[in-house]
Amino acid sequence: MINDDDRDSLIKYRLSQASNTIDLARFLILSDKLTVAVNRIYYGMYYALSALALKHKYETSKHAQLIGWFNKEFVSTKLVDVKFGKILRNAY
Repeated sequence: MINDDDRDSLIKYRLSQASNTIDLARFLILSDKLTVAVNRIYYGMYYALSALALKHKYETSKHAQLIGWFNKEFVSTKLVDVKFGKILRNAY
């Protein structure tokens, strides 16, 4: 289990990873490297979702479990529009 200080640091790190990865995806799109850009877009979403999960004290190293948690906690409860769950699932 992660203590609160470490959790906050990890959340900030994951959000930074998400931002940097999306920036890289933009560059790759402009460079017409679309296949690699798709991968980076997914990982940008994954890092942001990891930060959200940490904020809610959910931890897993499995992508499918993380997406399942998001769908259960946010999509099924209508906190997030179902289209975002579909986007995430399709990107995975």
